[in-house]
Amino acid sequence: MLRMRVITAVILLVLFLSALFALPDTGWAALVIVIVLQGASEWSGLAKFSGRKASAFWWLTLLMMLGLVWFDAGHTPEQQALPHVLVYAVSAVLWLVIVPTWLMAGWKVEQPSLMALVGWAVLIPTGLAMMDLRGGHPMWLLGMMGLVWMADIAAYFTGRKFGKNKLAPSISPGKTWEGVAGALLGVSVYVILAWSFSGYSYPVLSVLLVASWCWVGLAVSGDLFESAIKRQAGVKDSGALLPGHGGLLDRIDALTSTLPLAALAVLLQHLSK
Repeated sequence: MLRMRVITAVILLVLFLSALFALPDTGWAALVIVIVLQGASEWSGLAKFSGRKASAFWWLTLLMMLGLVWFDAGHTPEQQALPHVLVYAVSAVLWLVIVPTWLMAGWKVEQPSLMALVGWAVLIPTGLAMMDLRGGHPMWLLGMMGLVWMADIAAYFTGRKFGKNKLAPSISPGKTWEGVAGALLGVSVYVILAWSFSGYSYPVLSVLLVASWCWVGLAVSGDLFESAIKRQAGVKDSGALLPGHGGLLDRIDALTSTLPLAALAVLLQHLSK
């Protein structure tokens, strides 16, 4: 299993880097829409949509993504700012307020309309963030995703080696506090290495470290939330698209909770100048 996970991860990384740096903006937007639509298909399965409900959710997701791309194509960055902030604000409310409450209360939401709204709040801001962060500079997106990947890798191997104390046994029995500690250590090393090449001062390093630890918390929240949704659906994986990994949502769960807030932070910083 580990060998298959590694092979799949390497292939995905090569393909992702090639697309990130080689595709034109329109090609990247098309790829992001495909990713979001695959996520929508898997979410339909987790939400137990079928027939017309699944089709309606997929097509409405497509229309939303095309609408965002169309709007951005006809407006300046200044004109795009407010709609983008609103989209990211929905994501912030979801991950900072609703999801923590959801996980602590152990909610089981089965109403199709509510599950559809949650699915859009998870997927649409993530797709928009992938376009916005890459639009600023590909390294912005790569840097943020690399931070999440480092946390995921460090948590996985630390948890396998030292994990004893369960993080949330009723939601995801495999996750441990030792894994979280490993993630915090891993992202700290990642940030220190990145800072060492940046030329920034030591006070900036302390801010970056604190921000990275907060991002680990968001990543864990995204991971646990998808695990809770899968447990509610009675499945182990969101799909079978990626050998050794499961579905696409199984790979981007932590990105859905981090990329939109990263894009929001970058956008607000630009607006404040």
